[in-house]
Amino acid sequence: MPEGRGLFEVARERMRTRHLALRTEQAYLQWMRRYVKFHNRRHPRDMGPAEVEAFLTHLAADAKVRLIASLLYGSGLRLMEAHRLRVKDLLLERGEIVVRDAKGGKDRVTVLPESLVAPLREYLAKLFDRFERQRRLREPGVWLPTALARKYPSAAIQWGWQWVFPANSLCRDPYTGGSIRHHRHEKIVQRAVQAAVHKAGISQPASCHTFRHCFATHLLQAGSDIRTVQELLGHADVTTTMLYTHVMGKGAMGARSPLDRQL
Repeated sequence: MPEGRGLFEVARERMRTRHLALRTEQAYLQWMRRYVKFHNRRHPRDMGPAEVEAFLTHLAADAKVRLIASLLYGSGLRLMEAHRLRVKDLLLERGEIVVRDAKGGKDRVTVLPESLVAPLREYLAKLFDRFERQRRLREPGVWLPTALARKYPSAAIQWGWQWVFPANSLCRDPYTGGSIRHHRHEKIVQRAVQAAVHKAGISQPASCHTFRHCFATHLLQAGSDIRTVQELLGHADVTTTMLYTHVMGKGAMGARSPLDRQL
């Protein structure tokens, strides 16, 4: 690199020498900035394959967090319901998600946002490649409830039973003592959401469960029937769902202050 010239200046000049489109140049520079920032502004010439792999792993984890958060808001899932999803529970063609053994021990069906179908297809394709590599290496399968594991011993290594959001490493089954793969730990998403809330400067209390509240409130505001929202949320009693109606009106209980009427 010429003396006194910055990394991005040189990169921009070389891309323009190759007559790359402006949008392509901007995209490349953005990714370069993210890569350098991730590694505490170290120069790329001082880094190698290990740093690239670490950055790609970070991007994959970040994409999973965004996908889970989108399901919390877009489908009204509880945090653990999203983490416990298995591949067979995503009915992409029907635009539905089957939530197994939800609160109260019951299954339910909720909506799968159309905007998430394409990202999920792409994500599942990559997950399937990983699944096939694990099978070739004869790695242990996923955790299954004890009764189900006894009845269907091969289910743990079948594609449909794989976690949608699997953990990166194996763990020990406390019941059998063998190695298994569990789903990702929920704290990863919780920490990411709290960091985002802090970064956005939001003063009101907000958590992963806030997405579910917003799902219900926005459906009701859009005119959805309260019984439909009840079914999507999995509430046993409609009075629980009706709690969301108190935030539908602007201001306290939807009332307008008399002071505003005078202005």
